[in-house]
Amino acid sequence: MNLHKNARLTPIRREELAMDVVSGRLTPSAAARAYGVCCKTVLRWGARFRRLGPGGMTDKSSRPVARPDTRHHGDLLPCG
Repeated sequence: MNLHKNARLTPIRREELAMDVVSGRLTPSAAARAYGVCCKTVLRWGARFRRLGPGGMTDKSSRPVARPDTRHHGDLLPCG
C-alpha cells in the first residue's frame, strides 16, 4: 500500500473512524480528538464512508479527471 507521507490515518483507521461516527459511538469532535485529526477530516471521511462504504477508505488520486485546457484528439492537426 502506498500511503501519502503525511497521512495520519491508514485505510483501516479511516474505516474505524468513519464507523465510530456513522454509528453514533463518537461525535465528530470526539473522533477528531481520539484519532488526532481535525473535525473537517472526520466529516469528510464519514461522508465518504456513507457514500462509498469500506472500499472508499483508500487513497484517491488528486490528479484531475479531465483538463479543460487540452485539445481533444479529433481537434489535432495532421503532422507533415
